[in-house]
Amino acid sequence: MSEHSALSAAEQDRERRMAWWHEATFGMFIHWGLYSLIGRHEWVMEMEGIPVAEYEKLTARFRPKPNAARDWAQLARRAGMKYMVMTTKHHEGFCHFDSQYTDYCAPRVCGRDLVAEYVEAARAEGLRVGFYHSLMDWHHPDGARCAEDEEARKRFVQYIHGQVRELCSNYGTLDILWYDVPWPLEAEGWESERMNAMVRELQPEIIINNRSRVPEDFDTPEQHTTASGAGRHWESCMTMNDSWGYHITDDAWKSPKQCLRNLITCARDGGNYLLNIGPKPDGSVPEESVRILTAVGEWMDRNGETIHGADLCAVKRCRFGNFTRRGNTLYCHLHFWPGSEWGLGGLRTRVLSARLRATGQPVAFDQNDFRVRFSGLPADPPEEPISVLELECEEPPTQDMEHVRRNMPRGSG
Repeated sequence: MSEHSALSAAEQDRERRMAWWHEATFGMFIHWGLYSLIGRHEWVMEMEGIPVAEYEKLTARFRPKPNAARDWAQLARRAGMKYMVMTTKHHEGFCHFDSQYTDYCAPRVCGRDLVAEYVEAARAEGLRVGFYHSLMDWHHPDGARCAEDEEARKRFVQYIHGQVRELCSNYGTLDILWYDVPWPLEAEGWESERMNAMVRELQPEIIINNRSRVPEDFDTPEQHTTASGAGRHWESCMTMNDSWGYHITDDAWKSPKQCLRNLITCARDGGNYLLNIGPKPDGSVPEESVRILTAVGEWMDRNGETIHGADLCAVKRCRFGNFTRRGNTLYCHLHFWPGSEWGLGGLRTRVLSARLRATGQPVAFDQNDFRVRFSGLPADPPEEPISVLELECEEPPTQDMEHVRRNMPRGSG
């Protein structure tokens, strides 16, 4: 029986719906809201104990520049990203879309449906469209008491379900629904299964994350690149500094190399990488984010084939490099260049050829039971920030470092 035929009908449908997502591998997250005006992290309302009445006054200053979303989408495309996920409502409760359930939304504040602008911009750049929607809500009067008051729960669930219905009804075909923070209810309290059944009825091809407290289509490790269990799709979401929303003084920026290393790890282990920008109050992207993503995009222009649609890779052990795979081709991503020679230990698959991706130059090698040794490499890295050595193997490559440790001949003494 084939692996595909062993899957249930529901599992086969999930694999079909998620085929584009796996091929994409790399996406942009956008955290933007009233908190951007304060510029001290997206949790500022709760962390600084700002009362609702005081926080609401921020709406008087929320005036995004024209075409902000088009800048995001163009940057995402240049970075090698294939999809976007925007915060339609974060925990602060302010909605970027037109909602019949509240006046606390962008169309009532600045006369613009910012979700509609985002959708149009993403589609114009050929990117798939995702909506983030927070279940937790610090603004709604039932947002906390719903845990103790059944009537409050019913009202709040009606509010959340109603907004999810609006998002799935008013913007054409959607690709991703990305829930966040289901506090203070469990799946039963949120009526998550009913909510998600409604979503699938409205958007049959959509994929849904696991943060409505039901597993749905994919898992969402946050700020780490750790694969989920067998059979689970996963996506690592990560900031470029230490904040999701705009933080004026957060200078803990990841280098382009570190962002690429994270992306490579996700691709190696069958996951996706959702890398965040936190636009300024007017929607413009912080200069450092632009610099980082531009450098990432330049590398992806040359090496995107090693990332998009990568297969699970069994070769993982190296102190200064990482690996991805497509079929029998192994890509050795060397973030610290080894110099003129290098040995890859434990490779249990015969190598047929080797070349530098940056130049196409063939690389000499010899192979025995314990290693592949490459020689005649350039002394300096042929490419920045990560050089790629491409190996054609006889079959899908595997690695066994235990074999090296146990069986490699020892000294005679």
